[in-house]
Amino acid sequence: MSAYILYEHAAGYALFKNIAMEDIGSQLDQVQAAVLDLAKFGKVVKLESFLPFKSGANALENINSISEGVVHDDLKNFLETMLPKKAGKLGVTDSRIAGSITEDLDIECDFGGVTAEIMRGIRFHFAKFVEGLSAKNCEKAQLGLGHSYSRCKVKFNVHRVDNMIIQSIALLDQIDKDINTFSMRLREWYSYHYPELIKIVPDNVMYAKVVSLIKSRKELSEESVVKLEDIIMDSAKARAVVESAKISMGMDISPIDLINIQSFTTRIIALNEYRSKLSTYLGEKMNQCAPNLTALIGNQVGARLIAHAGSLTNLAKYPASTVQILGAEKALFRALKTRGNTPKYGLLFHSSYIGRAKAKNKGRISRYLANKCSIASRIDCFSENVSNNVFGVKLQEQVEERLKFYETGDLPRKNLDVMEEAMTEAMQVLETTPTESEKKRKIEEVSAETTEETPMESEEPSKKKKKRKSKAAAEPALVVEAAPVVEAAEPVVEAAEEPAKKKKKRKSAAVAVAEVPAPVAEVPAPVAEVPAPEPVSAKKKKKKKSIAPAEVDEPVVAEPVVEEAPKTPATEKKKKKKAATPAPEPVAAVTPATEKRKKRKKSVA
Repeated sequence: MSAYILYEHAAGYALFKNIAMEDIGSQLDQVQAAVLDLAKFGKVVKLESFLPFKSGANALENINSISEGVVHDDLKNFLETMLPKKAGKLGVTDSRIAGSITEDLDIECDFGGVTAEIMRGIRFHFAKFVEGLSAKNCEKAQLGLGHSYSRCKVKFNVHRVDNMIIQSIALLDQIDKDINTFSMRLREWYSYHYPELIKIVPDNVMYAKVVSLIKSRKELSEESVVKLEDIIMDSAKARAVVESAKISMGMDISPIDLINIQSFTTRIIALNEYRSKLSTYLGEKMNQCAPNLTALIGNQVGARLIAHAGSLTNLAKYPASTVQILGAEKALFRALKTRGNTPKYGLLFHSSYIGRAKAKNKGRISRYLANKCSIASRIDCFSENVSNNVFGVKLQEQVEERLKFYETGDLPRKNLDVMEEAMTEAMQVLETTPTESEKKRKIEEVSAETTEETPMESEEPSKKKKKRKSKAAAEPALVVEAAPVVEAAEPVVEAAEEPAKKKKKRKSAAVAVAEVPAPVAEVPAPVAEVPAPEPVSAKKKKKKKSIAPAEVDEPVVAEPVVEEAPKTPATEKKKKKKAATPAPEPVAAVTPATEKRKKRKKSVA
């Protein structure tokens, strides 16, 4: 009888103490009666400690370990800390976990009998033993862990996804049976109208295509011979179809019956096309899952072996003697029962190698082929890098050499030499092909380059915008500093486009222009609208026009512009005196207020 009970729940590990161990002993009936009643069952066991799982992933790890019969580190620490040293037997649910606990922790375990009934009671009343744990939370924890555990088991396939191959080959065999059945029905149906066509066209799919073309035999003519040749691929048979239709002994058929026959033939043809697509899909999956086995015996035979074994892993675990008779189990047990001859081959009979061998060598070549198939399946299943079929090609060469040895007596190469060649070739292929880590690095580098290029492109327009803003901010400043003349707006724009070399000559040019009055120049470019000043008399307008040529010809620099005062007799005398000096002094800028003052002085004079 167990003194302590270990219970694994979706929420965590629980350790119960058997209180009434001495009273109930091995009385199973009393325990069964007390299981459903909490008041009675509470006197049987008592919760000693409870260790909740840290997260859902931690719970999944612990449950996977328990299902495989392995003691997890959390369970080991829990039992070492909470279970007394001289506790006696420990009750557990499974025999495998009991053996693992005994080996790892040296604790005697018990399962079955009264322990199983106590476990049933703990499972029934577990939510009431643990404080703060409700029945709804227990159900949610069990449901979530059950889903994650099932999902993990469904995804768990050793190296390959071979269940798609099993379903594909089963569907392929079923489609073959359906096509044969439907073709026999079509032959029987259409033979009432044209019975001679069965002997001329024996192939099922070709017969359906011919029927869809002919429809009614009375519509056949010499023009339809070319179309029949495209289907039958034989001019003599196409001519025979047309000639036999003229003298056929079949009955006439109504248009409604002919429509139904035509729809049935289209279904058969479509089913055959789908069968060809499924066959190519099966070949691709076999090259991904078992490339060496495919290179050795082909797509369909290899897929049938995997499907019959249940998975690629099971096929790899079989010995060569089992692979040889795989698919001939009934014949094997019949031979063992009647003490007759055992079968020499099973599914391997569909391979081309056994058909090419003579009758006396069929058993020998099937045994040799089974040996090579076992090696190829183990390479495909348990090797890490199976992206190539080097070993399968080498094994195929060995089978070919063995067939040649049976026919001519030429000695084949030794297996050791062939495997060494295969190893060297496989290593060369692995060196040339990039690994997964290298592929990841290349992808990361490409993504990093793209991320670096995109911000540079986004920064360029922002810089251009900033430059435009700075130009726009500089232009109004120049216009404000200059005199309020409309024609002076264009030189400001042109000044920004001129090269920097002409800056030194601008001061001397300005002095020369001031001394020699120039005619008014017409400005062709459109000028920005400037708010017009207050209306001035005709005399003021004339004086402004005389000022304008000097301002237009004078190039304006981005630096603060200093303009000369308007030309008057008094100012010209002053300028002539200043012209003798090497550097002219800057003149104050002209404004409407200064012009009015000067004009008043002139009028007074």
